[in-house]
Amino acid sequence: MTPHLARRTAEIQPFHVMELLRRARELEAMGRDIIHMEVGEPDFPTPQPMIDAATRFLATGDVHYTAALGLPQLREAIARFYHDRFGADVAPERIIVTPGASGALMLALAATTDPGDEWLLPDPGYPSNRHIVRSFEGVARALPVNADTRFQPTPEHVAGAWTARTRGLIVASPSNPTGTLLDQAELAALRTAVLARSGTLIVDEIYQGLTYGVPSSTVLQSMDDVFVVNSFSKYFGMTGWRLGWLVAPKAYVREIEKLAQHFFISASSPAQYAALAAFAPSTIDILEARRHEFAERRDTLLPALREQGFIVAAEPQGAFYIYADISPFADDSERFAQRLIEEAGVAATPGLDFGDNQPRRHLRIAYTTRQERLIEAAERIARMRG
Repeated sequence: MTPHLARRTAEIQPFHVMELLRRARELEAMGRDIIHMEVGEPDFPTPQPMIDAATRFLATGDVHYTAALGLPQLREAIARFYHDRFGADVAPERIIVTPGASGALMLALAATTDPGDEWLLPDPGYPSNRHIVRSFEGVARALPVNADTRFQPTPEHVAGAWTARTRGLIVASPSNPTGTLLDQAELAALRTAVLARSGTLIVDEIYQGLTYGVPSSTVLQSMDDVFVVNSFSKYFGMTGWRLGWLVAPKAYVREIEKLAQHFFISASSPAQYAALAAFAPSTIDILEARRHEFAERRDTLLPALREQGFIVAAEPQGAFYIYADISPFADDSERFAQRLIEEAGVAATPGLDFGDNQPRRHLRIAYTTRQERLIEAAERIARMRG
């Protein structure tokens, strides 16, 4: 039988880092020691207070659907977190708990995108975003950004790229793959540029909390007419629990609720009860200690790479990535990544995954492993290069 595939599937590219991870697993099965710096996943375990909360909930046996918008007490806890940590007043009614941040972006795009609508996405940027846009019959338009603007878009970028079919702009702060930030003034300027054209602004804040040398912030401190995507995966260390949230302008919530009912019914109940412990002082203490560890890792790896000739023109201030230019010593980051894993036992992600803006010059290196392994990785790279 010849399968009938929807046309959109031909435009959905694979996530190349997963191919790299598959090869890493093969080499490990053969007895090779691989230092993993390719996948954007914290290496720390889920904090114990969250595990305890989930265990208590599961012990009741009362594991059923929640409301499509999420547990009311979790939505209220997220709202308190915004107020207490950032001074942002976000009504719980605007918060939708979702299966991961991907679920949040799906809801935002489903509620705002008509067939053929164009979304501007910075390039380089997280690859799944453009494919989710396509899945809702939108058109993802790359907005090339470079080190001179810290790989972040400006109002001038928006003005130059906007067309009659443009629906809006999606930005990330901190960004994947570059780890750079947008400050409040920059976000306000982008909002003005987008709203002046009757567009929609979606801000990806899934690495919120993981900032180094600068305070963490949220766009919701100064505006409430944007969509904000967030996650329990990165700062809170709950990747496998698949839990995130969306903050939507009030006028959209009812329509998003209907979409959530049909898409997901609800997010995972055990994950939501675990997340109720995410904002407890004891949990925050654990998470802040981990943030300091990430800062130390960055401060270990960044100079080690620069000493070898890697160019990091836009210094990362958040997330846990270094976006390095390899052009002084290699002309193809995909081939270089293959050499790294085969010859040095170091797995890193070529720029090909993050867009079409000079991807062969760049490599994303995640500092999601302990410091001694980062030092060893740098030594292995140096030996490979001779």
